[in-house]
Amino acid sequence: MRLVFMGTPDFADASLKQLIEAGFEIAAVFTQPDKQRGRGMAFSFSPVKQTAIEVGIPVFQPSSMRTEDAAAQLRELSPDLLVVVAYGQILPDEILAIPRYGAINVHGSLLPKYRGAAPIQWAVLNGDRSTGVSTMYLSHDMDAGDLIYTEETEIGETETSGEVFDRLMEMGASLLVRTIHAIEQGTAPRIPQDHALASYTKKLDKSFSPVDWNQSPRSILKWIYGLQPWPVATAEIAGTSFRLFAARYSTEKTELSPGSLVKVEQGGMLMACAGRETLWITEIQAPGKRRMSVADYLRGHPHFAHE
Repeated sequence: MRLVFMGTPDFADASLKQLIEAGFEIAAVFTQPDKQRGRGMAFSFSPVKQTAIEVGIPVFQPSSMRTEDAAAQLRELSPDLLVVVAYGQILPDEILAIPRYGAINVHGSLLPKYRGAAPIQWAVLNGDRSTGVSTMYLSHDMDAGDLIYTEETEIGETETSGEVFDRLMEMGASLLVRTIHAIEQGTAPRIPQDHALASYTKKLDKSFSPVDWNQSPRSILKWIYGLQPWPVATAEIAGTSFRLFAARYSTEKTELSPGSLVKVEQGGMLMACAGRETLWITEIQAPGKRRMSVADYLRGHPHFAHE
């Protein structure tokens, strides 16, 4: 089966590498145009482009897939199947209709839950006990195509979005290989999604960083871990703005209002939350400082909260 692969970041690169290792014929790779990065504003390749170059797969980087030139390029490649993983562009119906077996996608959630951007992060932020990956056929509407396979995994209570992302990246790549083998053999299922159960997620930005202490300790803890590695939770504590990286549960109660610093010990800062509950903050980053444990911070600031 002749494939054309479309993808850009690390999540897509893991899938491309597993397809190469599995021996599939990959006629070409489409990836986003090179971007200027760093102080020198040098152009850098996407992870997918780098891998393709290393193994000698032709690379195409159209600025848009909605042009006749892009469609003509794809028709000339004559793929049997289009494989799309975190490409970064919406594909028009004309493109989806070119391959004989259509187009498939790997998505980082158990569809129809969490269609859209940042599904892995939102599963952690919302306190879900599990998440997973899905393979599906692409359709006109975003993340709404027929499902092929899904695979589920538990989310650890203090697992960051980055850690879950890394696991789902490899799970998705393996599921993709299984999916393409099934399509080749004519055994791939095609299961319509229940659109009534669909939920949609928003793209994250720094406006989500401030912690809302008028939430339960678990909601706050999941927010802290869900916003890592980016954009990272923030809070002002005793007049100092911190980035928050780790927390642990507390059984202590307080009469202080949510967001108040209850007490400071070597193990952490005890913060008031909703319903008289509390939560220990145990790893932080102060302005201009490195990330560190609260214990290390207090050694350098022994009079914190009294300064």
